[in-house]
Amino acid sequence: MMINKKVDLTGEVCPYTFVKSKLAIEKMKKGEVLEIVLDYKEAVENVPESMENHGHKVEEVEKTGNNKWKVIIKK
Repeated sequence: MMINKKVDLTGEVCPYTFVKSKLAIEKMKKGEVLEIVLDYKEAVENVPESMENHGHKVEEVEKTGNNKWKVIIKK
């Protein structure tokens, strides 16, 4: 899957993780894909849920390392 934009939110906590993710995806075109890198466990649950509630598709949530996850969202 081609990633159109990547946002590294390492060190950020809720609600900033969702706010910054939402701002990033709002600038994208329908069908484009956003990769979000997170290291805050609560955000790994909240960001995908919030994105779905705003009409975006969660393609993948994957643990990539010790306390690191990537979340793939399609607008």
